[in-house]
Amino acid sequence: MLDEQEKIRLITQISQDINEVKDLDILLEKILKNVRRVFNADAGSIYLKRGEVLKFSHSQNDTLQQKLGPNRKLIYNTFTIPIDHHSISGFVAKNRSIVNIPDVYNMDGSQPHTFDAHFDELTEYRTQSMLAVPMINHQGDVLGVMQIINAKNERGEIISFSKSDEMLIRHFATSAALAIERAQMTRDLILRMISMAELRDPEETSDHVNRVAAYSVEIYEGWARKHGIGKEQFGRKRDILRMAAMLHDVGKIAVSDVILKKKGRLSPEEFEVMKGHTYYGARLFVGKHSDFDSIAAEVALNHHERWDGKGYPGHIDPVTGKALPGFEGPDGKPLPKKGKQIPLFGRIVAIADVFDALSSNRCYKKAWDENRILAEMEKETGAHFDPELMEIFFSRLDTIRSLAKRYSGDRDGTNQSQQWVSPLLS
Repeated sequence: MLDEQEKIRLITQISQDINEVKDLDILLEKILKNVRRVFNADAGSIYLKRGEVLKFSHSQNDTLQQKLGPNRKLIYNTFTIPIDHHSISGFVAKNRSIVNIPDVYNMDGSQPHTFDAHFDELTEYRTQSMLAVPMINHQGDVLGVMQIINAKNERGEIISFSKSDEMLIRHFATSAALAIERAQMTRDLILRMISMAELRDPEETSDHVNRVAAYSVEIYEGWARKHGIGKEQFGRKRDILRMAAMLHDVGKIAVSDVILKKKGRLSPEEFEVMKGHTYYGARLFVGKHSDFDSIAAEVALNHHERWDGKGYPGHIDPVTGKALPGFEGPDGKPLPKKGKQIPLFGRIVAIADVFDALSSNRCYKKAWDENRILAEMEKETGAHFDPELMEIFFSRLDTIRSLAKRYSGDRDGTNQSQQWVSPLLS
């Protein structure tokens, strides 16, 4: 355990570190991991304010995580709760005040809020001490609520959070709110770009791009672990990939509505025009002023390439739309890319995009059932898809399924309202 001065120093350092993270989902993960580290908390969760409700947005639990096998993650669905006096988080957001409870099962009844034991019953976990704090920005707006659960002492015994912890977590929550506000602005900007594409192509929804991005990060995490990528490089690249993958089809804004909204099969001439969305998208980032520009261009240009060299657009200059020097075929067209000539993030997003496309309704097809999808993707391993990445994809299917549920709003017209789904019960 850390003493108070060590906690202050660590909070100051973490507050600086989280400002480097641009993607919202990855930021929430980092915030919660670090605040639990400061206060030696076994578990925690973050709720973000959405209108008049709180959306359960991220959660961690060391005890349950340790019961899982290697490379498995806790699976949870999102849900919403009202901002009112009934739940602990709702009370915290409503009253803009900290709640510090030594034992949630032994409250004296004077409080208007109650503890919902559903998750504990479902997973056989025992919540005891809880510290919940509102995250408030400089304008005084509540952005969400951060909860940490079950503080532990040096012997691993559950203890209460102290009064001094309340002051420290309030300070950290302010820094977290500022970082979340910036990340939400970045996410909103990306989603506005996607909305432009959605006006042209109704299939390019925010849920679709969020799923593709989330699957891509999951696959990259498996690849990075396998190849021993350093923690700092992994964290930086993962953050950028999450945003870049959301923009994989942004080049469709340059393709005619006649082609994008055609319900039947495209003619060969129309398909050639459609292929242009890859280099039109990459063209938006050709300045390459940052790592984000480089990776976003890489993803946009290469997510339709195939491992066997039968994809598109091949070795092309996104600015001119013509073959790169030295990569012209006999007909002057770009030579194809194959195997590891295709950049890693292009190969990853190709898998994520196809999996989501097959899983979703389209104007020209119904969603496939999962068995058919997995059989098709296994058949295409070594042809369409990188075999190594497909092995990682299949090893992480449980997590990928949970991510699909989390961003399922455009598949069935409903939002997820379920509580936790525990992999320990499956």
